[in-house]
Amino acid sequence: MQSNTFSHGLWEKTAPPAPRTGRLAGEKHVDVAVVGAGFTGLSAALDLARSGVSVAVLEGAGVGFGGSGRNVGLVNAGLWIMPDEVSAILGEEYGQRLLKTLADGPALVFDLIRENGIDCEAEHAGTLHCAADRKGLRELEERARQWQARGAPVRLLGGDETAARVGTIAYLGSLLDERAGTIQPLGYVRGLANAALRAGAEIFTASPVSGTEREGHGWRVRTTEGSVRAEWVIVATNAYTTAPWPQVRAELVHLPYFNFATSPLSESALKRILPGLEGAWDTKTILSSLRRDRQGRLIFGSVGALRGPGAAVHSAWARRSLRKLFPFLDDVAFESSWYGKIGMTADATPRFHRFDRNVVGFSGYNGRGIAPGTVFGQYLARLIRGEISERDIPLPVTDPREQSFRSLREAFYETGAQLAHFVGARV
Repeated sequence: MQSNTFSHGLWEKTAPPAPRTGRLAGEKHVDVAVVGAGFTGLSAALDLARSGVSVAVLEGAGVGFGGSGRNVGLVNAGLWIMPDEVSAILGEEYGQRLLKTLADGPALVFDLIRENGIDCEAEHAGTLHCAADRKGLRELEERARQWQARGAPVRLLGGDETAARVGTIAYLGSLLDERAGTIQPLGYVRGLANAALRAGAEIFTASPVSGTEREGHGWRVRTTEGSVRAEWVIVATNAYTTAPWPQVRAELVHLPYFNFATSPLSESALKRILPGLEGAWDTKTILSSLRRDRQGRLIFGSVGALRGPGAAVHSAWARRSLRKLFPFLDDVAFESSWYGKIGMTADATPRFHRFDRNVVGFSGYNGRGIAPGTVFGQYLARLIRGEISERDIPLPVTDPREQSFRSLREAFYETGAQLAHFVGARV
């Protein structure tokens, strides 16, 4: 995508083709203008179009260009932080509402995939959060306790069962979440786009938004070659936000995350490594993630950017790490590599913003974009149709607040991951 092999890697090679779209030229008049063709924007557009609301989606690059087309593809329930922390941050009412909403998120994703016939290698097989050490195991025990108290289908696995499911003795145990699973994320977001088009939405790519202005009771959203007049505007750009909402970018610290995909593994290796097709990640501070695709490739990721010296450092670390995790593997050959940006908020919870009258959006998915983005898109559709009020959304309305020392922290994360991986996993 955009002639950059490090942008979407394996996903670009194996996803079904993007829907045929073009630039916006001239003027359009619709009920809702959606800015951003990722999970949130396209989920909202699909839901709105199905109910007869006219929608135009404006995307500066291509469908799934941002985080939606670059991530690992783990469809998780909840957030990175513990369930009890969510209520401590948001208060009991919003905290419990958000937890319930996101607990049901993966089911919504897999239902949409089935209903719309989306070709995205969906595997509703669960995920494994793996304990890298004793501290990590204690964390998983507490996480299991908190989720089980809320009736969630999660259970703690011992070292032997974890080894059988993952294929390595490196972990002391794991937390199995049966609500979760994996998808090919670029395939999923392109599938949402196709479904939205079939429902009557319009999608314009290579049409970056340059500005907005009030016009009567609505808005004019300008692009480089045209404009859309709409009563409502949805801002669905998250970590890849540029003008005209720089405050969204300012409230997010970018955490880079990369993935390497091997060539298809041998039949004997596939019987040992994630034979149940769960997605997995560990409890390390600089975490690693593991999953397979349907062609038998192993996809291995961690924090870091594949640019400058980082490309060679992270590639060497990934090879060393896979040899330590799976000594029975032959020399690992990487077929694809890519990376993207995760938008991190100050407290690791998402945000709901009203930027102006009838201009709304969510941001700050903190590495959990698939299920929350899909769910929040539907909430925006219901809000616009008048089925719910802002008070019914599972997050309070907040104003974007710039994070302090944002650039320094982003540089620290990228450089720190590079240094950690330079020395990491050495025998």
